[in-house]
Amino acid sequence: MRLFSHKRRPAFLGPYPLERLPRTDTLPDYQRSQLESLHPQTTQVKFEDPARPYAVSNAMTAYMDLFNQIRDGDVAPDKAPIPDDLALRAQNLKGSCYFVDASMVGMCQIPEAARLDTARALHDHTHAVAILIEYTRDPKPGEPGEEWIHGTQAARAAVRAAEVACLLAGYIRRLGFAARAHTATATELDFDTILLASGLGEVNVSNAKTRITNPYLGNRFGMASVSTTMAVASDKPLAPRNGPTKWRTHGPGWWLGVGGATPGWKLLAGKDRPLHMGPYPMEKITRVKETTTVIDADNVPRVPKRAEFFYRAAMGDLGKRPQQEMVQARFAAKHPFANAMQPLMGGMVPLQFGHEAEEKAAGTEDPRKNSEAIKALCYYMGGDMVGVCEAAAYTWYSHNRDGEPIEPYHKYAIPILVDQGYETMEGASGDDWISGAQSFRAYTRSSLIAGVVAEHLRRLGYSARTHTVVEQDVLHIPLILLAGLGELSRIGELVLNPFVGPRFKSVVITTDMPLTVDQPIDFGLQDFCSKCLKCARECPVQAISYGEKIMFNGYEMWKPDVEKCTTYRVTNGAGSACGRCMKTCPYNIEGILAERAFLWAAIKLPFTRETIAKLDDALGNGRINPIKKWWFDIEIIDGKVVEAKRTNKRQLQFGRQMNAKQQKTAVFPADMNPPPGQKEPFLVDREEGRRRAEQAEAPEDYRASHQVAPTP
Repeated sequence: MRLFSHKRRPAFLGPYPLERLPRTDTLPDYQRSQLESLHPQTTQVKFEDPARPYAVSNAMTAYMDLFNQIRDGDVAPDKAPIPDDLALRAQNLKGSCYFVDASMVGMCQIPEAARLDTARALHDHTHAVAILIEYTRDPKPGEPGEEWIHGTQAARAAVRAAEVACLLAGYIRRLGFAARAHTATATELDFDTILLASGLGEVNVSNAKTRITNPYLGNRFGMASVSTTMAVASDKPLAPRNGPTKWRTHGPGWWLGVGGATPGWKLLAGKDRPLHMGPYPMEKITRVKETTTVIDADNVPRVPKRAEFFYRAAMGDLGKRPQQEMVQARFAAKHPFANAMQPLMGGMVPLQFGHEAEEKAAGTEDPRKNSEAIKALCYYMGGDMVGVCEAAAYTWYSHNRDGEPIEPYHKYAIPILVDQGYETMEGASGDDWISGAQSFRAYTRSSLIAGVVAEHLRRLGYSARTHTVVEQDVLHIPLILLAGLGELSRIGELVLNPFVGPRFKSVVITTDMPLTVDQPIDFGLQDFCSKCLKCARECPVQAISYGEKIMFNGYEMWKPDVEKCTTYRVTNGAGSACGRCMKTCPYNIEGILAERAFLWAAIKLPFTRETIAKLDDALGNGRINPIKKWWFDIEIIDGKVVEAKRTNKRQLQFGRQMNAKQQKTAVFPADMNPPPGQKEPFLVDREEGRRRAEQAEAPEDYRASHQVAPTP
């Protein structure tokens, strides 16, 4: 929670007030022989720890190896149409790094002193980007997960920094410039010199020891860098800070987070919460025995992967143009930054699987202790919400894409949510050129988090695998509901969380490790969504229902028109994919103190919900905030980056008429799905889908006819 909003703070400035630090034109003078570096990147981070086989750093090794394998690559033959203005280029690259959760970013011309003997291949690289990832709070002795986490901060920060550096380097190469990522275990650059030259480090002499530290993070950070032939505006080195300067940079303004920067006060920054409880106070949300929307478990049909609508688009079920976009892997990866994420997402798929150790680790017999430790580990790695539930049979796909049956193989599921980022969402329309990258950034991060945790569980002797957007055997939505991470919303087949709204993507770990499950939650969303139709009004293709909930495949929901939604997301010609409903939802909030009273009222005071929904419109929430735009409106066509011809710049559509009776939507129950494994197109029968929508049973009628107890 913060006191001050960052809505007026450009995204490229980042979460720390680096702009307040005094600068100089010359590099600090220091003797390397006297240097005692406090950040391990100047030596080398060690991941394998034979003395502590259950330290989570051991599970990170394969991911660091993967990042090192893709830190360089082919460069696009043509230069992208980006500005020649070096300051705008720098802002774009900084915005890109902060978008994927870098803690600090700085840029410099590469000093000769920073080039190691192995840097001969980088003779034409002129500039470098320094990327810092801060450490999280160290777990206290005896805290859940402490045994697994203790002593692994450097490894965690190093692998996260490597992820950001590889994404940035891949993005720059797609723009037509050479770029290479430099990580804690594979670098041709001296990180100390790059730190100083990029204005992120300062020489600190104390007790006859010379150290290079950061003004806000001290020595608690990991680092990676990117060298490139792309010229950008450089940051100046830091100047010495005297008394008045320190007051300006580290005084009450920094302590409280004035201007929207990260507060120095740990309480406001959320850095004092127990790790296993996560950054959001989910413990304050009411828990209930059953989900707030009916799930008739005995009558939920299991569906094959062939029925998933993006896959149906790829198979030609939705027509030629959607199929072409899917086959070319374009629709969400048309923007070069999203495109740069594909190698990471695809590269992590083989790491989703693995064999467990033959012997189970001692001390892992207690289900509650296991659940709390796993949650702590997921939050430590960067998850935003974590829950545990049983993986009921109906939450598993029935067949894989080849048509082979899938038998449920794990008892428990651990859904993990990763926020797509408020700042970038604030500057976007929801369906412009950054939309696909917003999804991909969350999918990439969640794949890393879940992959490391699942590998750790296997090392403890338990079977575990991850289920990502690229490769999965389970349906995420019912598992997120059952694990108490949200309620089903009017958006339809999308869970909404009280603190991050619908602004997240998910990953799931399934395992046979004994765990204690969480209960579903009730924060009044069914009543709120019945009074608020903002997402339906703002949907570009009116795929979200204006009317009442229906029963669909055993679920009670506001059923969206998935064909309309999928077709628009796949063929959007003025942007990449779509997240317009997430952008405009009243629960898409910044998370500052000023919003806390409205969130509390929406949860606790039913009579305020309609007023709050109207107030959200009155305040203009959901409009585009141009201050937050850091990306270029460009796209890849036939392998070449070109300037986008059109860009969606939607503002709120207050005047749209919403008549449920006139809205023509279609639904496609399980008996209308294509057969498992079918390789030929199975065309969507929209006329029959509309007839099914008209015949859909109301939840109250369904409960009576199927003898299902009403929701609490």
